[in-house]
Amino acid sequence: MLLSFLALCCGGAAVLYVLYSWLIPAAVQYNAWWALLWHDTIVERALNILTRSTRPQRLLRAVQKKAIKGDPQSVISTIDYFCRHSEWAMNVGDEKGAILDSVVCEVSPSTALELGTYCGYSTVRIARLLPPGTKLITLEFNPDYAAVARQIIEYSGLQDKICLVEGASGDLIPKMQELFGIKTFDFVFLDHWKDRYLPDIKLLEECQLLRKGSILLADNVICPGTPDYLEYVRNSPRYESKYFKSHLEYTKVEDGLEKSVFLG
Repeated sequence: MLLSFLALCCGGAAVLYVLYSWLIPAAVQYNAWWALLWHDTIVERALNILTRSTRPQRLLRAVQKKAIKGDPQSVISTIDYFCRHSEWAMNVGDEKGAILDSVVCEVSPSTALELGTYCGYSTVRIARLLPPGTKLITLEFNPDYAAVARQIIEYSGLQDKICLVEGASGDLIPKMQELFGIKTFDFVFLDHWKDRYLPDIKLLEECQLLRKGSILLADNVICPGTPDYLEYVRNSPRYESKYFKSHLEYTKVEDGLEKSVFLG
């Protein structure tokens, strides 16, 4: 009887493991709603309870354990591996990251702004490509995310090229000139709350922080989606926009980046 019970328990555990590790992740790869529900709600909450830690903290531990300190590319690769093989996270990811890299290299900005630091993945990705003397200003509303991002930025060795500011983008954007002496930004990467994309670029316009030729690059414009932002930049005579089709980070769900050139 005991052996039967133990066999049943082992069999049940094996089934759950297969479901959790392979079947469900494979099944949600192509559906946006199910992918976000599984990865960003069910798995994250379960692991938070089981490990008594947060996803950003687990990601940080992976970097500290496996990445080469002072090597930004090693940090990026370690996070990508963690997100593909251990636990999904809402970074821009490796596939869209290659598009981000190409745009940053094309612009070679002397002033750069990131809206939404999260754990610092895209921050490190951008900063490693900036020309000498350029500093990336990155804004993060969540203090817990900011605490993890600071450690990942320092671990990558790029702390001298990055200034992380905690607070709401709507409060901080009007203070850019006062805090940093910034007149205009050459490059702006949007990857924060999706309902803030449109208000924040309008605020950048109002504060005259965009010049003719400034480049805006917006992530997740399809999934979860930013329809009001896309309608604005694609129809406003002040912008020339192009969509780069890709996939939601670490899945097969369609997503993409919208590159918009400010025409003045």
